[in-house]
Amino acid sequence: MHEEIGTTAGVIWQALNANGELSLPGLKHQVEAKAPVFDWALGWLTREGKIVITRHQRSYRVRLTEAQARATRA
Repeated sequence: MHEEIGTTAGVIWQALNANGELSLPGLKHQVEAKAPVFDWALGWLTREGKIVITRHQRSYRVRLTEAQARATRA
């Protein structure tokens, strides 16, 4: 299970790196991972300080942290 969560976290990170900020539903659609693995992977990335989740109207937006975004541009 740990490996599946890590792999899903990598797919989430890649999607955000390629597309920038995404809505939570848009990210779920793009990643195509099933709950609860998607949720666990999102939590993993948040806990490690790699992503930021913000409230936007009735949903949420997800993006890489500034440090993560800068690291990919370097």
